[in-house]
Amino acid sequence: MDLEFARRGVLIDGRWREGPQTLPIEDPSTGETVGELACGGAAEVDEAVAAARGALSDAWGALSAAERGRVLAKIGQAVLAQADRLAELEARDVGKPLRQARADVVALARYLEFYGGAADKLHGETIPYLPGYTVYTLREPHGVTGHIIPWNYPMQIIGRSVTAALAMGNAAVLKPAEQASLTALAFARIAEEAGLPAGALNVVPGLGADAGAALAGHPGIDHVSFTGSTVVGAMIQAAAAKNAVPVTLELGGKSPQLVFDDADLDRALPFLVNAAIQNAGQTCSAGSRILVQRRIHDELCGRLAERFSGLTSGPAMADMDLGPIITARQKAMIEGYLETARRELTLVGQGQVAADAPAGGHYLPAAVFGGVKPDHRLAQEEIFGPVQVVIPFDDEDEAVAIANGTPYGLVAGAWTRDGDRLFRLARRLRAGQVFLNNYGAGGGVELPFGGVGRSGHGREKGFEALYGFSVLKTVAAHHG
Repeated sequence: MDLEFARRGVLIDGRWREGPQTLPIEDPSTGETVGELACGGAAEVDEAVAAARGALSDAWGALSAAERGRVLAKIGQAVLAQADRLAELEARDVGKPLRQARADVVALARYLEFYGGAADKLHGETIPYLPGYTVYTLREPHGVTGHIIPWNYPMQIIGRSVTAALAMGNAAVLKPAEQASLTALAFARIAEEAGLPAGALNVVPGLGADAGAALAGHPGIDHVSFTGSTVVGAMIQAAAAKNAVPVTLELGGKSPQLVFDDADLDRALPFLVNAAIQNAGQTCSAGSRILVQRRIHDELCGRLAERFSGLTSGPAMADMDLGPIITARQKAMIEGYLETARRELTLVGQGQVAADAPAGGHYLPAAVFGGVKPDHRLAQEEIFGPVQVVIPFDDEDEAVAIANGTPYGLVAGAWTRDGDRLFRLARRLRAGQVFLNNYGAGGGVELPFGGVGRSGHGREKGFEALYGFSVLKTVAAHHG
């Protein structure tokens, strides 16, 4: 796989160039360095923000909403035309199984299709007011938006963040994660070739403490969007606050799935397991806590054990159940949790690592632990790996208390045949998304996504993202 393009990975005002230094590109499936990535810093961020500001008063800012939509739709078609290449880049760079990477390409194209179609459909309203007045509202872009995205789902998060901002008429500066920047660079090249005007999207790969910090605190940025850890999110918000800039934060989670004793376990089991192992558990919305009514605790654990025992971790391109963990450092952090779990908890079930997996790859078997107390470390902290815990409860009130008993509030799921209970739970669970007798709803680009508490604030996806990337202006005309 030719990665030479990554050395000239800084995009500013339509021109690709090298950064002042480079970072190694590692393949997590082998642990080997496979290329070099351009690494920008504060100076490159400063130039990128200026280029984005210039695009607003030039070709990009001159387009109507309908014309912006056509550009985005064209980019979406170009993404699909290069689906195989993008999927391979994502799989090798992140380590996710190839079929998951292919699904991410389709999701990116769908975001472009959705926001391309929505660009000219975000309307203001008229407000009845005093006699002699006509009052109406306008939705206008912030201006220059900064996007700091993580390494676990680069394409999907570009779709729900960057493309929504562009649809609203903003010009963007993107700082991809240093661990996985390849598809961000490839996407920007595709967008450029499909007709996105120079400066509308600028890309500065680099370290979070350097390029990321410079972007979050830049006085020329009008809105910041960040997806990542709670700790870094707080730093991003503090930096943006110095310039009174609004921030969308999509942070961590410790999402519960509540399983009552009347649940259809045959239907629920695939969702329960996949919610924990997708992308090797490196997912903010992972359903990492299963809360199960005590009467069926042992039955569910037995069925989970059977499923987990059939899971295999292996190289991304081998397309197994799980790929590798992104870095050796991330793997070591997860192993620390597993060491605690094996010492203090009951191992219910565990998968395996493929016998022929490269020795240098960052592989871990998926594991599930049962009989866990709600206040245990593994039931409270985001592990960001293929580790799931099972927590018993007696009744609905206890289930809700346990589900809401972490600082997070991103996603929750509930499994029961009791319709009244489902709608009670939808209101009682503290989460930005609640799924009833399903988990994830197939992704759903139309479905607003975001959290409460330490899971962040603001919403991505759907029309809510467009609202977030716009400023509401009220116009009051007095005409006698």
